[in-house]
Amino acid sequence: MTPSDHDSIPEIALAWVQSGARAALATVVQTWGSAPRQPGAQLAIREDGQMMGSVSGGCVEGAVVLEALDALADGRPRLLSYGVADETAFEVGLACGGTIRILVEPIGPDAPALPVALLADLVAARAARRPVALLTDLATFARRLLGPDAPGLAERFRADRSGPDESGQMVTLYNPPLRLVIVGAVHIAQALVPMARLAGYDPVVVDPRDAFASDLRFPGVTLSRDWPDAALEALGLDARTAVVTLTHDSKLDDPAILIALRSDVFYLGCLGSTRTHAKRLDRLRGAGLGDEDFARIHAPVGLNIGARTPSEIAVATLAQITLALRGAK
Repeated sequence: MTPSDHDSIPEIALAWVQSGARAALATVVQTWGSAPRQPGAQLAIREDGQMMGSVSGGCVEGAVVLEALDALADGRPRLLSYGVADETAFEVGLACGGTIRILVEPIGPDAPALPVALLADLVAARAARRPVALLTDLATFARRLLGPDAPGLAERFRADRSGPDESGQMVTLYNPPLRLVIVGAVHIAQALVPMARLAGYDPVVVDPRDAFASDLRFPGVTLSRDWPDAALEALGLDARTAVVTLTHDSKLDDPAILIALRSDVFYLGCLGSTRTHAKRLDRLRGAGLGDEDFARIHAPVGLNIGARTPSEIAVATLAQITLALRGAK
């Protein structure tokens, strides 16, 4: 199971159904605070018992699979509740026990099953990087898809917070995957890419210099050898994207910074000393930017942890990106 598998459960379930198999979807509704899988985490179960994803550290998956097979037999969803003892919780890596609630839904053409057409619409929205929420009434199992402009959902999307709302509906968020665009195929980028992947980001490295942006230096990494402004325009920056500039070359960094500041990226970090950044701001003022724009730039890049080596700077940078994404606003 790879990290991307955990983020592709709707796609996996839809593919199973479209191939002719029956499948069910299990979604965490509520759980204890220290659980490894939070509300919104999902598990896809095929009729032969194969499963992808997870809803806990392993302590309830077996029971959920059995319930899912029963749901496939009768075509009805069910809302399950499991109490996890302290001893069992410790065995799967938790500090203490608690209660976990899980919604199990067979996928099918008729209500109250999860409609195949609705699942296909959800998957299509994800493919287009459109944020979407699936609202499920936990009493009637009525469902609808809404975007972040719907009342009460904007803050949930920003915080990636799935879970039940005050009206008794389960709100399952499907935000676009996180991306990290790194401008400059330098040593720091070589350290930052694998760290970003472990943290759940899809990294893209941008550098028009063939000697730097080589497959040998970045095996298996998405590389763009376009000029940074063209590359970032083509990528379509959004609120689920972070941008880091690392080249120390204003001809490469500045165009990328301009494009990023005109977008909704949640983080923009720029390598360079305080003196280098002051010169950068002078150039950007000449391009018509002002203090409100400059407040969005994290420079020198990364949290101040005394980092010196490329790997340490990568750690500091990823920590600062995480703070920008998850920290209090």
